[in-house]
Amino acid sequence: MINSMIAARARREFARAMRFEGGGVPHVPPPGDTRPRLLYLHIPFCERLCPYCSFNRFVFEENLCRDYFRALRKELLLYRDLGYDFGGIYVGGGTPTVLIDELEETIAVARGAFSIRELSVETNPNHLTEDRLSALQRAGVDRLSVGVQTFDDGLLQKMDRCEKYGSGAQIVERLRQTLGRFGTLNADMIFNFPAQTPGMIDRDLDTLMKIGIDQITWYPLMVSDTTRKKVTETLGRLDDRQEERFYHRIVDRLVPAYRFSSAWCFSRKPAMIDEYIVDYDEYAGLGSGSIGYLNGVCYANTFDVRGYIAQVERGEPPLSASRDFSVRQRIRYDFLMKLFGTRLNVPELRKKYGGAFWRLLWPDLTAFFLTGALMWRPPEIVLTKRGRYAWVVLMREFFTAVNNFRDYCRGRMAP
Repeated sequence: MINSMIAARARREFARAMRFEGGGVPHVPPPGDTRPRLLYLHIPFCERLCPYCSFNRFVFEENLCRDYFRALRKELLLYRDLGYDFGGIYVGGGTPTVLIDELEETIAVARGAFSIRELSVETNPNHLTEDRLSALQRAGVDRLSVGVQTFDDGLLQKMDRCEKYGSGAQIVERLRQTLGRFGTLNADMIFNFPAQTPGMIDRDLDTLMKIGIDQITWYPLMVSDTTRKKVTETLGRLDDRQEERFYHRIVDRLVPAYRFSSAWCFSRKPAMIDEYIVDYDEYAGLGSGSIGYLNGVCYANTFDVRGYIAQVERGEPPLSASRDFSVRQRIRYDFLMKLFGTRLNVPELRKKYGGAFWRLLWPDLTAFFLTGALMWRPPEIVLTKRGRYAWVVLMREFFTAVNNFRDYCRGRMAP
């Protein structure tokens, strides 16, 4: 009941936060300081589009993709010219490794322009090939994240992934062969698919632990309002009631062999995680449909790939919309993201916001302490067992709101 109330309120709050109307001329602010920031690069091309995915993605066309990578490299330099520096890169998609030579060149440009210390790249199981893995090693990839979702062949077939990305057994073998080539090999998994059973979750858990994978990111299924219809047609009706049961089953099996890096990321050792928003207060979003958050400004690039290329070629920031967050919104954003990493350092946020931290956040803190989601462990506030799932719910609603915003932007592009 409590989690349903949290979800309903979060849905309203995040939908309100993702409204960009009336924001004036879209803009990226100057850096202002030298705090650690992350560079997110979005590659929106996939060989096949999965029915449950709400990210900005398009069916792969080689010529268009090469034009896109050239534009992305030019956009990188726009941020350099603004005075930004970045300590980490996260390359997501889509499927970033569709053209490995273009990706390798783009990473090289980023390393030449910024003080990059860590690099994470996403890929799919069929791209765990020698040529691509060698290129990623040359590029200095620290963390390779593989979109597995499940090892269950029945589910893979329903998702239209089995033929292109391999059967469960083939994915296992490719992961085994890749393990040890990078500092961290992560498996992206999804729970709460329609027709997914506890037995399927247990078999996936058994497989991952037998492989000895370095890191597991296990998301709840998150779909936009538009994508929900596609999921129902291809996979069946969603049942949110089983989500919490699945989550606790996963946690009980993985911990303590793995530790929490976030409420849904489990690691054997310290490493980058998919939710870079936990480790970095700010991040620049580059590429078509990418969203960034810099100096209190949340902004989105155009979702039109050809329009994106044309704008960058003209030397223009390829922005679609932006919004300046108030101090209250910034504090609540940090509160959400830091606790998603399971702990919040109170002195750090008091230093950042002064007295406004307690003054503006006390209603939220009181509510979560009263429900048993938070615990005071000086100098930190930490998530309890109940709180970890509450934060899974909050982050599910946050990313769903972002996905709905993407749908809205794409809808405005439609002829």
